[in-house]
Amino acid sequence: MTDADLIALAEQAGVAPRWRDYRGRLHDVAPPTLRAVLAATDVPAGSDAEIRDSRERLEKQQTGADLPPLIALDAGQPIALPLAPARYRITHEDGTTSEGTPEESGGRALLPAIDTPGYHRLEIGRTEITLAVAPSRCFSLADAGAGSRAWGLAVQLYSLRREGDGGIGDFSALRRFVRSAAGHGAAAVAISPVHAQFSADPDRFSPYAPSSRVALNVLHADTEDLRLGPAEAAAAAAARAGLEAPPLIDWSAAARARLARLRHVHRQFRAAPRQFQEEFARFRTKRPDLELHARFEALQAHLFGADPKRWHWRSWPQDYRDPQNTAVAAFASAHAEEVAFHLFLQFLAERELAGAQAAARAAGMPVGLIADLAVGTDSGGSHAWSRQDEMLIGLTVGAPPDLLNTQGQNWGVVAFSPLGLVRHGFAAFIEMLRAALRHAGGVRIDHAMGLARLWVVPDGADANEGAYLRFPLDDMLRLLALESRRHRGIVLGEDLGTVPEGFSEKLESRGVMGMRVLWFERGEDRFKPPPEWSAGAAAMTSTHDLPTVAGWWSGRDLEWRQRLNLLGDDRAVWFENENRGKDRSRLWQAFCASGAAAGEPPKPEEPAIAVDAAVRHVGRAGCELVMLPLEDALAEPEQPNLPGTLHEHPNWRRRTPAPADRLLDDPAVAARLAGLAEARRQ
Repeated sequence: MTDADLIALAEQAGVAPRWRDYRGRLHDVAPPTLRAVLAATDVPAGSDAEIRDSRERLEKQQTGADLPPLIALDAGQPIALPLAPARYRITHEDGTTSEGTPEESGGRALLPAIDTPGYHRLEIGRTEITLAVAPSRCFSLADAGAGSRAWGLAVQLYSLRREGDGGIGDFSALRRFVRSAAGHGAAAVAISPVHAQFSADPDRFSPYAPSSRVALNVLHADTEDLRLGPAEAAAAAAARAGLEAPPLIDWSAAARARLARLRHVHRQFRAAPRQFQEEFARFRTKRPDLELHARFEALQAHLFGADPKRWHWRSWPQDYRDPQNTAVAAFASAHAEEVAFHLFLQFLAERELAGAQAAARAAGMPVGLIADLAVGTDSGGSHAWSRQDEMLIGLTVGAPPDLLNTQGQNWGVVAFSPLGLVRHGFAAFIEMLRAALRHAGGVRIDHAMGLARLWVVPDGADANEGAYLRFPLDDMLRLLALESRRHRGIVLGEDLGTVPEGFSEKLESRGVMGMRVLWFERGEDRFKPPPEWSAGAAAMTSTHDLPTVAGWWSGRDLEWRQRLNLLGDDRAVWFENENRGKDRSRLWQAFCASGAAAGEPPKPEEPAIAVDAAVRHVGRAGCELVMLPLEDALAEPEQPNLPGTLHEHPNWRRRTPAPADRLLDDPAVAARLAGLAEARRQ
């Protein structure tokens, strides 16, 4: 076996054999890494024979000799298939049919274009496939009636408070918040991911490392209507108060308390009105994907509860590792009540999330909720277990070394396999998009570059020992546009970091709004004037992974990084602080130039003045949407997450200082939002 043969196979399979770093230098990917990445995509490369067989198989797939079960194409685009002409029949999604005999050109059958977007069924000869016909662009703000100068708020859902929430923000608090935000003129509220976590292990709570991107996080299901006896209610209220008061969430204690309360609700469900029970039965029938998630939850609780080494499904007894194994069905039958409990929690969570979106729309928001779609899931979670053929089992996602992370990043999550998606007709991808848009007016795609390529790292390797894996971008954008239109949901794509050339333009051409963040809209010695920011994008002051405006202005983020030895030696600390001082001056000059501020810049210990100016400044952006993080609306100095840390920084734990329905009515906050609304009107 020669390296040239291996490299040729890698390129054919979409694995880049070399990559360019942030300094522009090229690096070769080591052969063991190439073989590991290829193996995870079901392209064996361990010998000359395997390489030869893999190349032949890929050739058949890529030339169309083996047609996939789904072909994505644009509406109005002629259909050319590598088949001999034969009588065809297309069953359109609306039930109508069209038939004929295709023309032949260059060994391909030419069928007439389909103008109506949707999933249509094609039968031709002995071949039967789905044609996913996409609109040219995603559903837009204009389609939603929001105009081109809309604004909204971005909130960490878990942070919201309400009396009786038990220490974790929930969908009931969200309902209160969206009504308040709508009253101030917000068109949308973007929320942190609400993907399912691990009920058997509440110590895992990062919203970006979930168990499943199809099921919901049941810890956000509120229990306001829980019926308890007086003594039990008093004891429960006392326990909740101890969890609700602190400024940081105690995820372990609060999750266990909430799950206990939810079990009590489930026991009471037997006496619920018949209509409610029938609604649950219909839900269970319609969502077989959640049946597998519930089985996973029950299995993990059973196995992990008995042996801490059995947390990951790949460590379970062999019969339980395949969700289709009869042993799994037998377990579900023997533990039917436990499986029903986890399905009931999904039922509650879905109803309440739908209620929050309904509240947003009823309050006048043209968009309402914008869901957040994480880039991957924990490899030990239910999504990886139930969709193994479409996942990159054995690889984790991250980023190559860059200026801030010189050793690279490994985010510890697993993503879809591009070849696996194609083989299965993109079923898992479509399922995920539908879950995200089911109860929202839009979706934000975390690390949207993953639609084009992902940096993947073999299990056990260092983060800098990875490779870029190519994804079928055009097909995925077509499916995204189709599902966006079907659900009437706008789409935002996080195009921050190392962005492939032309990628942001590709997103914009499909109606996916990129993200333009204050800190990055700059040149070497000045910040870019807001009118020059991309029109087809969403502007924001910051994100959950970056400093808040108050934190940046005061240097709070540098204090954290220095405390945790993330800045380097004393000289590096001095350099960072010196640069921050210069950047404060440059940013204030930009504020004054845009009309958002006047006079001398405030001192670092007076960040609220800078926050007011930043909000007005970003409000003047040429972007069609502004999304203001709640932390900046409140002028909070602390950021939700500090990348590169786990327990050293209280990531995903901070709570808001006041209840959700009163947060925005503070005079300073209300004035800040009024300034944003006024800036959007200019």
